[in-house]
Parts: sequence; C-alpha cells; structure tokens
Amino acid sequence: MPKIMLILAATLAMAANISAADRPNVVLILADDLGWADLGCYGNKFNETPRIDGLAKQGMRFAQFYAAAAVCSPTRAAILSGQHPARLGLTAHIPGHWRPFEQLVEPPNAVRLPLEVVTLAERLREAGYATAQFGKWHLGGAGFGPKEQGFGVAQELGGHVVPGPRQVPPAAEPKRTADYLADRTIDFIEHNRANSFFVYVCHTAVHIPLDTTPELQRKYESKPRVEGYSCHPLYASLLEEMDASTGRILDVLDRLGLADDTIVIFTSDNGGLEREMGGWPGTLNRPLRSEKGTLYEGGLRVPLIVRWPGKTPEASRCDRTGISADLYPTILSAVGTSPPDQPADGLSLLPLLRDPAARLDREALFWHYPHYHHSRPSGAIRLGDFKAIEYFDTGEIELYNLKDDLSESKNLATAMPEQTAKLRDKLAEWRSNVNAQMPQPNPAFNAARRNEWWSRATIAPTSAPGTYRPGGN
Repeated sequence: MPKIMLILAATLAMAANISAADRPNVVLILADDLGWADLGCYGNKFNETPRIDGLAKQGMRFAQFYAAAAVCSPTRAAILSGQHPARLGLTAHIPGHWRPFEQLVEPPNAVRLPLEVVTLAERLREAGYATAQFGKWHLGGAGFGPKEQGFGVAQELGGHVVPGPRQVPPAAEPKRTADYLADRTIDFIEHNRANSFFVYVCHTAVHIPLDTTPELQRKYESKPRVEGYSCHPLYASLLEEMDASTGRILDVLDRLGLADDTIVIFTSDNGGLEREMGGWPGTLNRPLRSEKGTLYEGGLRVPLIVRWPGKTPEASRCDRTGISADLYPTILSAVGTSPPDQPADGLSLLPLLRDPAARLDREALFWHYPHYHHSRPSGAIRLGDFKAIEYFDTGEIELYNLKDDLSESKNLATAMPEQTAKLRDKLAEWRSNVNAQMPQPNPAFNAARRNEWWSRATIAPTSAPGTYRPGGN
C-alpha cells in the first residue's frame, strides 16, 4: 500500500468509532478569487466580514493554506477528487485560453473532471449522506455536471445576479446570487435536518466583473480609505454580500440545533486578482507577492477556516501548511468513511484540527501550471520554509525563504545553489510521478504576435484574461 494511503488509513482508524447517528454534517463554502488578505480575520482593515470573522473565532484559521492551483477549475477538481490537478491533466481553467504564437505550446487541458474519479460527494452519498451543490461548477458541461458527480441536488449558477425564471421556484424578480445561494442551502438543510448531509456552496463572489447593490456601493464609496489596501467599493461590497450569505447559513444551523453536529469549512479557489488588464485593482494581496494566475504566494495562498465544535479549538490558528486536495481525506476522516481505491495526493488535516501544533507526514507541496496567464508556464515546490519556482520557457529558477521573506522579494537561487538544485530535482521527480504534462517548443512561434490571446472555446482571438467587460462573466 502506498505510504500516503497508510497515513490516511491510520487517520481513519482514529475516527472508526463514529456511528452513523454521530457523523457530522459538512458545509463547504468556496469563494471565487478571494485573496488571503481580504478578510478581517486575516488582517484586512477596510473590508467588512463580521460573520466569517466570527466563524474564525469559533474555530481554526489556517495561516499557510494553499490552493491546489492558481486558477479555479484545477483547484475545484482537487477539492472533489483529493488528487493533484496535474495527475488529472486538468491544469487550467475550463475551457481555457492560450497564446498560439508564444514560445511554448501548452499541453492540452482536460475540459471535465473524469467520471471515473470517485468524488467526495459520491463517497459521502455511498455512506448515506444527502448531498447538494449550489453555485459555480466549472468542471465540465452536459453529462459532467454536479449530478453526474454525486450531488443529489444541484443548481449551477454564474454571475452575481440570478434572474427570476432561473430561481427555484421561479420568481418575478431577480435576486443577488450570494443571497440566493443561502436560500437554496437553507432549504436543503431544513429538508435534511434529520439526516447526515453534505452541501457544497460555490460562490461567484468576488470574481470579476464586480457589481453590487446600490446601497452597499454607496456605503463603501463613502467609507474612509485605509492606506495599504485597495479599498475597492465594489469588491468590498461583493465580499460583504458573501459574508451575509455565510451568516444566514450559520444562523439556520443554530436555529435547527445542528451547529454542534456540523463541520463548516470556508476557503477560496485561488488567490486574489489584483488588477484587470486595464490596470485598476480589485484587491491587494500584500504582503504576498503578485496575484491569481501566478505561482507566487499571492496566486496560491488562500484563507481556510474550519469550525467543528468540540473538535477544533476556538479562536485557534494553525501555522502548518495544507492544500486544497487535503479537504477530501479530511472530510472522509472526520465522518469515519474509508477512501476509495484511487490515487490520493491530499493528507487528512484531522490531526491539525484537534491540535494546530501537530505535524503531518508530508515532505513538500507542489504546483504545476504549464500555461500562460498572468505569468509564464511554470512549476513550483515548497519544502519546509523554502519555495522554488521554475519557468519552463527559459529553465530559470527562483528560490525564496518564506519564513524570512514572505513577500518573495529576495531570490536566493544564486546564493544557495545546492538548495536550489535539491528543490529542482524534487520538482522534476514529482512531475514524473504524477505524469504532469509539459509545454513544448512552438514551431509557430512568432515574436511579433506572441502576446495575442485566443479562446479555446471559439478558436478565435479574444481579449486578455481579466479584461473588463461590463455586465459580462
């Protein structure tokens, strides 16, 4: 049995005495493009997130948790599969875009989460859980939606407004998406209050294009700016909408007496988007470097808050590293359900939820992003306090000591050649182990056209990622 499976089996043994009646419910709330520094409980002084901050006071806040990828679809695949996106061949957002005249040809990106993968929802459903997914999916179209991947109840949604005809039941007036997601989640919880349930709430907040209600916009436009923060009224407003939605879900758990029997998890799919290509900021990830679409900390480090009454210490902070794929074995461990017979890249965080100073038997974290986005095709590894980023077009590598240099401002590659070589070798070995697909030299390379963006959906030129489109998605 592989070492990682032995570790998971040992963790599950700790939870083996959980009876069906005692199994916790699970509410997993996923934000879209929410940066590590955006929440009040992570130090933000402008945005207002009282309900999520309150969740952190009641549970555990992770200071060094990472998205499995710098963009959405791969991270979502990792959450539901427990596998690294590179193993699935799903390393870019679906359907993706590319620069056909660049120096490198990107490897093909999977356009769906394979049905052969036993998802978290499928495993929990097999264990008797009622399952639901509401909101953004982004893991495949017809035949590969949430209902084909283990969710008994589901509704895919995009944008920040749900038209009346799309609501359940149909309504005469549109509704803000964050509020509507709370409606659907509350209804599901109320209908399954006597059962074990798993509900996956997938926000489109705070993804561009940014918009909000007139009332919230006026509130933040009139609020004094705070130095060092983007203080974007629309961004802050949209985040407050998500915060209020989260609060409504927490309230129904309290009202139904389910809070003590429910694990609530809040996280994000990747780091914050600091700028649209037109230049204005959505957020600032400081002190982290850069943003979504890059393998710097600003593109990868995200919030993780877990509340599990009686198990997670209140108002606690965990400084151990974790990654999106860990949520799969963590939830299975918590409910006493064995893992399926398939590759497993995540580790259960259950020991950390009980004791934030505990240690996990993990050597390193890895990322593989062989695509052009807000950066160049690259891979990364974090080993202890050291992190290396390797660029595939030039072979250059950067090395940072995150303990001393959280902002990744001092490249140590030249000063520490042995450490740099060690991380480069481990990254290459890992890529081989997971069969990570690499970009190749482009025979159509054209220096004059290298910055052209094309859509994989239309096979035609398109605007650069992040370009502002009023009213678009």
